[in-house]
Amino acid sequence: MIRFAHTEYLYTLAFLPVLLILFWWALQLRRRGLSRFGNPVLLELLMPSVSKYKRTIKFFFTFSALAILILGIANPQIGTKMEEVKREGVDIIIALDVSNSMKAEDIKPNRLESAKQEISRMIDKFQNDRLGLIVFAGDSYLQLPLTTDYSAARLILSTIDVDVVPIPGTAIGSAIKLAMKSFAVGEKKHKVIIIISDGENHEDDAIAAAKDANSEGVIIHTIGMGSPDGVPIPIYQGNTQTGYKKDESGNTVVTKLDEQGMRQIAEAGGGIYIRATNQQDEMDAVFKEIQTMEKKEFGAKVFTEYEDRFQYFLTAAILLLILEFFISERKNRWMANWNLFRER
Repeated sequence: MIRFAHTEYLYTLAFLPVLLILFWWALQLRRRGLSRFGNPVLLELLMPSVSKYKRTIKFFFTFSALAILILGIANPQIGTKMEEVKREGVDIIIALDVSNSMKAEDIKPNRLESAKQEISRMIDKFQNDRLGLIVFAGDSYLQLPLTTDYSAARLILSTIDVDVVPIPGTAIGSAIKLAMKSFAVGEKKHKVIIIISDGENHEDDAIAAAKDANSEGVIIHTIGMGSPDGVPIPIYQGNTQTGYKKDESGNTVVTKLDEQGMRQIAEAGGGIYIRATNQQDEMDAVFKEIQTMEKKEFGAKVFTEYEDRFQYFLTAAILLLILEFFISERKNRWMANWNLFRER
């Protein structure tokens, strides 16, 4: 496993594209300046020792050295020793609705993005709990098996959008059944499912699935995303809104939060129902409920020792800078005499 000891320095990499733009701009200014003195072809004949490419090559070496130097300062480390660490926690699977209705903007910036922000904040509070992630629309897919690797959870969460499930609809019962398959077999406690959805379930009997799960010792909490009054679903091309989603008859589709359905699923699953708001603190109540649960002990393999690897990056950066120093912007004598198009 590779990690960086000082990740804050990696943000400096964002300035490298600016250097590329500045270098390109400087080349353009130089070309314009030379064009004022005469025809570029004539100037090239008058200055045969000037290389057209070495300035770019020198910049490439400097640019590469700077990028590698930043990585070296961030101190990459490689895990060298893995041990099994005993932890006490709860198995939590979050089932996130990614149907098209989750693009509605009655919660800012929209239902789906607000839910992802909520989940991200909740992950920050986890310490020993194992986390799994399921996405669902007309069908359900396991995105992350139960793990304590919260970095992987954040990475996968950031990539989720409404297009990750090709089948339209909202099958909450399917998500519950898939979550049950993802838990360890034989245990009748220490399990939680958190369903985040607008509750417009049209595909299956989610309440029956919740009751079956609860009979196996699983607690189900639900978080309702949206407004009961209903709003249209915007359609975007790039960052520009082009209209609203319409049905086959040409009428604007209005999506409403089914609070009653979400509340019934929570009651059947022995958990609580919370309606999301723009304050984005709904997960706090769910997290408090989870904290009161009985914990189980499980082993997790983690790297306990790391070795620094910054020296390799610093060495590479220094070598590139040395090479750049010894590269002249002029052609060498052999190259200056090499002209395939001169008259003989």
